[in-house]
Amino acid sequence: MDNYIVSARKYRPSTFRSVVGQKSLTTTLKNAIQSNKLAHAYLFCGPRGVGKTSCARIFAKTINCLNPTTDGEACNECESCQAFNEQRSYNIHELDAASNNSVDDIRSLIDQVRIPPAIGKYKVFIIDEVHMLSSAAFNAFLKTLEEPPHHALFILATTEKHKVLPTILSRCQIYDFSRISITDMVEHLEYVSSQENVTAEPEALNVIAQKADGGMRDALSIFDQVVSFTNGNITYQAVIDNLNVLDYEYYFRLTDAILAGNVRSSILILNEILSKGFDGQNIITGLAAHFRDLLVCKDEATLILFEVGASIRERYKEMAKRCPDQLLFKAIELANSCDLNYRASRNKRLLLELTLIQLCQLSSAGQVVDDKKKGVIEPIASGAPGQSVSQGAQPVSQGQPMRQQVQPGQMANHMPQQTAGMNGGNGQVITTNMPSSATIIPQGPSASSPKKTSRPPHLSTSLKEIGVEKPKNQMTQQESRTVQEMVNPFSQEDLVHYWDAYAASGMIDKKVYLKNTMINCKPVLQENYFFEVGVHNPGQQDELSNGCVDLLNYLRIQLKNTRIQMRVRIVETNEKHLAYTSTEKFEHLLSVNPVLAKLKDEFNLTLD
Repeated sequence: MDNYIVSARKYRPSTFRSVVGQKSLTTTLKNAIQSNKLAHAYLFCGPRGVGKTSCARIFAKTINCLNPTTDGEACNECESCQAFNEQRSYNIHELDAASNNSVDDIRSLIDQVRIPPAIGKYKVFIIDEVHMLSSAAFNAFLKTLEEPPHHALFILATTEKHKVLPTILSRCQIYDFSRISITDMVEHLEYVSSQENVTAEPEALNVIAQKADGGMRDALSIFDQVVSFTNGNITYQAVIDNLNVLDYEYYFRLTDAILAGNVRSSILILNEILSKGFDGQNIITGLAAHFRDLLVCKDEATLILFEVGASIRERYKEMAKRCPDQLLFKAIELANSCDLNYRASRNKRLLLELTLIQLCQLSSAGQVVDDKKKGVIEPIASGAPGQSVSQGAQPVSQGQPMRQQVQPGQMANHMPQQTAGMNGGNGQVITTNMPSSATIIPQGPSASSPKKTSRPPHLSTSLKEIGVEKPKNQMTQQESRTVQEMVNPFSQEDLVHYWDAYAASGMIDKKVYLKNTMINCKPVLQENYFFEVGVHNPGQQDELSNGCVDLLNYLRIQLKNTRIQMRVRIVETNEKHLAYTSTEKFEHLLSVNPVLAKLKDEFNLTLD
């Protein structure tokens, strides 16, 4: 028991060859030693447990080796190497800046720098956690770091490079150590297992590597912990039990429930996971990572981004074939939004359940809701409870009139509400489409209507009365009527007339900005019953976007044309520039009467 050494110390690298996952850096250091092009100061920075201090010690040992090998490694046989291995070398000094961060500590270090080495060429000073030095200590260290004696070499190591003064960084060669990949970590853990006579499943080592988050020291510490728990027989189940890691199986079950649209099953699986003591935020972040892994498994080109064992990899590839891309995109977005809102939520469990409900609604009978037309203002059709809105909605053909069968009890609105998908910016065009599921009631004879249709007795052309349903028990199947779209020609003058009439009506008195926008920006009729409105800023663009539903309903009814569509764009050249600020108003008045400039100068007036 007294001779036991933890794996992180026992298998600490002693040569450049044994450093895991930092091949490019170790190659650079070996080449510098072989070519005898050594800098006087180095800065090793990177996450914890990736080999910064170990590489600093190996580098210090190698440059003082009396008989280095041809590949740039220390011989481990000369007096300098043996002194280093036995921790009695006076050529290598380590300073922990976390506890020795004062000016006096740096002055003591500077005094030692003046003494040349007894054996070897260099005295190496390794300062660990250098970012912990105080500002005064940094400043006291600057001159010595910039122009040290020829026999002195400094290696600074830190996990937080941004806290080191720029004047220190400019005097060092900077080496950024990266996180160790899961593949390299698993390979090294297999080597340690073979040396310790421990049997380990590859999936179990993969979980340990993922839990270590790129740090080899953490991975070896977890490895020792699991070896003690399993008594030398490391299995996948033992690892997830000991480390409290959520099993892949739960994520696969949740994905099956989401693909089937089974809300109740997904909530029950969530309850099962929570009952095992897992934190809700870990669940949702793991689910987001699970969807991401499914996404990268759909293509052989991105499969290299998926770092798991072979058996789990095949299962992910099979599951990915059942998941459409659009579902995975939306699922990742929903899971990430839940993760961001988790801390602020007061009812965290309800937030998780709501997210699962939204995920289950992404797929209906295995088909993902199509939302490709993100730049178009699409309608939200009214329907019976539980009925899919997107199913059955067909685009309106330019050459044929639209007909729709009005089912009893499902007439909800004269014009369904639309959602605006507007993008700001100069030159961008916003189009509002005629709702494909809208029910249009003729108000009189139309120039393009082939035949006058009779109005159903239970419906009215009044806007206030539209949406009033007859009780289902008083309606029969024979009372259903077929209504026709209206395509009545109109002129530019008619369009502007009703545009101004809507702006002057009391319907938008509370929307002052929208009213001003409509007064200052007039529509221009184009082909195919489109009209375009040029606005001067994104604020006006947003106002028209938000108020387009009621405005288009009004124009379509008054002009008796259901194909009216609107485009809104920001005028790039601002043909009509309006004065908004005091300076702009003064410049406008100045252009009318230049004498105002003299008045302003004589009375020394200023603009607020």
